[in-house]
Amino acid sequence: MLPRLAEIEKDLALRRKRAEEEQWLGEVEGIDLTLTLVRAKQADAAGAARRPPVVLGIPTTRRPSQ
Repeated sequence: MLPRLAEIEKDLALRRKRAEEEQWLGEVEGIDLTLTLVRAKQADAAGAARRPPVVLGIPTTRRPSQ
């Protein structure tokens, strides 16, 4: 997920640059908001990647009681 988020961030930065050049102020504002959310998602994903996996064990079936 992190490589895809980095790709999205890079694309948004390029779109923001174009929007600034064209003076599309509303577009710049929208891209800034999206960039903020993407960066937060990157931080969450990086934190999750550092946490060890949870071992749930192998499920078993119950024996019928007699």
